[in-house]
Amino acid sequence: MAEAAPGGGGGQLRPAEPASNGVLSVRGGVGGISFQLEELDTGARELDVLARDLAAVELGIYRVWEALGGYQRDDPFSGAEALTAVWEGQRSVAAVREELEHLAGGVRTCQLEYSAAEGANLIWTRLHLDSPWLAGRQFFDLGLSGDGRPNTATTEAIASSDPVAAGVLLAALLGVRLSPVDAAVKMALVAGMTGSSVPTLARMLVDRVLPELRPRPVRALKQGSADIDLDASPAGLLTRAGEVEDAGPGQIEIIQTTSRGRDAFIVIIPGTQPGNTGGPNPFDEAGIGESLGYGSEYTAAAIRTALRQAGAEAGDQVVAVGYSQGGIHAMNLSQDKAFLADYDLKYVLTAGSPVGAITPEPGVSSLHLEHRQDWVPGSEGLPNPDTKDRVTVTLNGVVRTPTGEDAGLGPGHRLSNYEAGARAVSASPDPSLVASTAALAGVVGAGGTARATRFQLVRAPKPPAPALQPSPPGLGRVILPVGGGVSGGGRRGAGQPPAK
Repeated sequence: MAEAAPGGGGGQLRPAEPASNGVLSVRGGVGGISFQLEELDTGARELDVLARDLAAVELGIYRVWEALGGYQRDDPFSGAEALTAVWEGQRSVAAVREELEHLAGGVRTCQLEYSAAEGANLIWTRLHLDSPWLAGRQFFDLGLSGDGRPNTATTEAIASSDPVAAGVLLAALLGVRLSPVDAAVKMALVAGMTGSSVPTLARMLVDRVLPELRPRPVRALKQGSADIDLDASPAGLLTRAGEVEDAGPGQIEIIQTTSRGRDAFIVIIPGTQPGNTGGPNPFDEAGIGESLGYGSEYTAAAIRTALRQAGAEAGDQVVAVGYSQGGIHAMNLSQDKAFLADYDLKYVLTAGSPVGAITPEPGVSSLHLEHRQDWVPGSEGLPNPDTKDRVTVTLNGVVRTPTGEDAGLGPGHRLSNYEAGARAVSASPDPSLVASTAALAGVVGAGGTARATRFQLVRAPKPPAPALQPSPPGLGRVILPVGGGVSGGGRRGAGQPPAK
């Protein structure tokens, strides 16, 4: 929390509430508590360095005073007076050094007190009691509105504490019937998987229980290019994600823009596109398994290929944008060593995506939008870390599914709500958001004419199934049914393809 002196200058410091429009809760960034605690620690260490330097000066002055000891009986104007002056200088330096040490200790005490207070506040916030008007949201978020879905924080708590429940959540995302997945997770617990993270569970489920959903190589096929009028704000980029999703299954977009005389490339990745699970579309439900459990290995390779075909050269700056599943793929690029060896990924924007377990390499900034009523970002069981370069925005406004439209994954997961939230982000004076949106603009500029190239990503066909061996008498095979999954969150209105 920022601090300010009464009257704008001088006097005792007091906490100052960060700027907010009441619709957004912001965590992380330059205004985040973690970064400010890091700044306090840095300040304390710098004060320690100054104190050590003064201690060395103090020792040097003492040695000078000691060397002058033989002159203390000389004429006062040449001996004792000089000796006294050196002694007083040494004591003055010692007083400053002691004050610096005291100040450094005070800063560290302040840091510890802030850390303890932040821990208590985090618990309060996770219970949704951080604002009086939000306290009443508990009942709405827990489903008394008729939505019947948990909120982000409740989902995080469930997924992080109960691997069986985490498996059920994964089942909903993967489009698999719950009962066999629930049984599969229980078998995993027996096998020693207790306490496993959701990404580990995702990989285990696909590898051991649903091998037909294992990731396969993905190709990038160039479709065509056109000049567009680009809105490079967070809201404008999420709108592009919706347009790419509407263009057809498996498509992504690479936008080439120029800012400050330098080319930059924006990768737009859509959300989940339900359909023939495990088929040619890498953004179907099976794509969630690849993104959560396998670091988007094949999809990331296809994106690298698409960037090359779009004209990107080694070392070019890149921004990755993704909604829901697309946000996981986008964030996975931030820790993909092969991708980072080719391109300078500067910024990642996600909306409605569970990305708390992904740790980006240093130098990558990210902005994550989550809606309080959206359970999908919490399905990973981990909140996004609070760091200087990583900002998470929780949208607090009450939303409902429009009458007559498919609820999909719930109103909180609708892309149109995230687009509205992104506009609020750009208008917010919050220091973390101002710095984050400035970092985005520093790469892609304010928008204008840009070159957009569409690509069709195609997953390789499934390998031929091995010939079945006859079973011993009395034994049969158990087939786990796949399908019957959930529909998407809905984007703008009825008739639009569902998305996750």
